[in-house]
Amino acid sequence: MATLFTRIIDGEIPGRFVWSDEVCVAFATIAPIADGHVMVVPRAEVDRFTAAPDELLAHLMAVAKVIGSAQETAFGAPRAALLIAGFEIPHLHLHVLPAWGEGELSFANAKPNTPGERLDEAMENLRGALRAAGHGDHVPPRLGSPAL
Repeated sequence: MATLFTRIIDGEIPGRFVWSDEVCVAFATIAPIADGHVMVVPRAEVDRFTAAPDELLAHLMAVAKVIGSAQETAFGAPRAALLIAGFEIPHLHLHVLPAWGEGELSFANAKPNTPGERLDEAMENLRGALRAAGHGDHVPPRLGSPAL
């Protein structure tokens, strides 16, 4: 049975996509810790990061770095943060988010009732920063589509 993330990648469940390539996608979490919080998710269903091939991890980290840099620009954050937990969904994913301090980097700070309009605005802001940084070829043409 496909994971929740595979169903989002396949378009069965809506997602707010900011990145798509042959190996992975990045889309908004529905419970962001900060505006601009996304998850970088491999297309392949890998249970956890310790089970992933090194090449896949290297690619995910490179994409997370590009997205983190765009988050710093788009949201005026002094840093981008990376969290890997993976307990809630058995499909490897990296949480990448703009950050202003270590104290906020807890899933206890997630905002599950963030209005869709606010999520859309944050993702469009991030998509614009990715395009401006020269990564437009990986930004899907529509926010709700993982396809390029």
